[in-house]
Amino acid sequence: MIGGKSKRKQAKPFNQSNTRAWLFTWLDVLAIGAWGILMLRYWLTGKLNLLIHPDYFWLVISGGIGLIIIAASKAWELLRRRRNSGTATQHVTLFPPGMSSSLLLVTAIIGMTFTPRVFASQTALDRGVTDSLGATRAQPQAFRSARNPEERSLLDWVRTLNVYPEPDAYAGQSAKVQGFVIHPPELPPEYILISRFVITCCAADAYPVGLPVKLTTSRQAYPPDTWLEIEGTMMTDTLAGKRQLTIQATSLTQIAEPENPYEY
Repeated sequence: MIGGKSKRKQAKPFNQSNTRAWLFTWLDVLAIGAWGILMLRYWLTGKLNLLIHPDYFWLVISGGIGLIIIAASKAWELLRRRRNSGTATQHVTLFPPGMSSSLLLVTAIIGMTFTPRVFASQTALDRGVTDSLGATRAQPQAFRSARNPEERSLLDWVRTLNVYPEPDAYAGQSAKVQGFVIHPPELPPEYILISRFVITCCAADAYPVGLPVKLTTSRQAYPPDTWLEIEGTMMTDTLAGKRQLTIQATSLTQIAEPENPYEY
């Protein structure tokens, strides 16, 4: 038709400013989606327990699902806007455009690339290993006083000491605990610490607990960070000028690092 007017709406041409705003908006979508995927990935691969207490898994899972839904909705909206008008939403931020989203996206990619590592003996020494729990760390609701001594975990022993800290009260009782080896410099060479990290909320507040173990040989046979199952008898010993509940080891068996190395 000569001179006819087309009823089809013509898309507005993209100028440079609109193109940049469009790219930055897509960067937001990628950053939001990447963090949602990262959170669900930790859950699906069983690594979430290295970062957070199981009681809060639901928050991470629901947060990851929510972020993916937001990213998908935003992506759909952008595609629809481009078809209809060819414009993108302009952002007003304190930082240069795209900077915050770029940082979030890079952080998420790093999180997907590297696997979280379990805290090791040096971290335990830096944070200070204890055989007692402070007021903010005690969790009486999880205490199992009725357990037989040989059924107590390392954390059960620490909680038991927290209730009644006299080490002589436990002398002669059987012990069977699992944990990783620490070589505290202040202990004689025939002693090690058997330790576990305890998480109350997330890895940032994890703290190590442990008990001394008296060996019949030098501790050099058991390098730091080696996981052991130790059987023995409880005794009172004076170490670094302090009376402490100590395990007189009768059997030390090297074991693999548990799938979940933390206590709660």
